[in-house]
Amino acid sequence: MKLYINTSDREKIIVGLGDKKYKEKAKDGSSQRLLPLITEALKAQKKDFKDITEIEVETGPGSFTGLRVGVSVANALGWALKVPVNGKDISKGKIPDIKYS
Repeated sequence: MKLYINTSDREKIIVGLGDKKYKEKAKDGSSQRLLPLITEALKAQKKDFKDITEIEVETGPGSFTGLRVGVSVANALGWALKVPVNGKDISKGKIPDIKYS
């Protein structure tokens, strides 16, 4: 199952699992809610982190801090779960290409 992370908008965080998306309105410290939101989404679908087979993360444009948090969480999860992030396998030393406009 693909995990989708979008933290580019200052007003919301979006997490997708398969074909379902979960949103949370941003507030102070909203970046701290990313992992709990992923966990809640997994529980809602009766899945676990081990069911994630790939991760797609928005790389911009958007809020620098928000994007940094999203990419960092995606890379950490990709490495820990040994799954590709944006098509690149982090566990094999490949880092996703981030293109800036």
